[in-house]
Amino acid sequence: MGIVISGMTADARFLTKFMRNECLNYWFAHGSRHPCERLVAKIGKKSQVKTSHPSKRPFGVGLLIGAIDEAGTHIFETDPSGNYFEYVSMAIGDRNQSAKTYLEKHFATFANFGLEDLIKHGIAALRASAQDTELTEHNVSVGIVGGDSYKQLSKAEIRAQLGAGNGDVEMMQQ
Repeated sequence: MGIVISGMTADARFLTKFMRNECLNYWFAHGSRHPCERLVAKIGKKSQVKTSHPSKRPFGVGLLIGAIDEAGTHIFETDPSGNYFEYVSMAIGDRNQSAKTYLEKHFATFANFGLEDLIKHGIAALRASAQDTELTEHNVSVGIVGGDSYKQLSKAEIRAQLGAGNGDVEMMQQ
């Protein structure tokens, strides 16, 4: 499972610690991994309860959760109101609308692409939303959820993807 946060880091840490504990409890009780959708539903319920009590402060964080379980690979988005949705591709955070627009234009073709092409499209979506910021290996992180594991690309691999990705995605867009 890989998680991207947008919002208050302390709230994200609290929710991820809760998720870890729920996964451990499920493992001890059932001897298998926690189903992703059920775990995300628990986060949604926990977030929604905070919005119902006047004495409680709602969580100030949105999560983008990439996970794999027996049902396949999933991407979920949660928000502070308790809503959660499953997507084929999604972007969260500041200035995410440009990245969402890029992903909406291309998501129908993602099923036909290999890993390298998907990474290039992810970086192109980041470039669309970070127009005035240069993307480098210091401000980009790429995580891959698939097979039976989670892998994060190294700085050298990210540098290579950032350098090689410019022309390839432009050719894909045509």
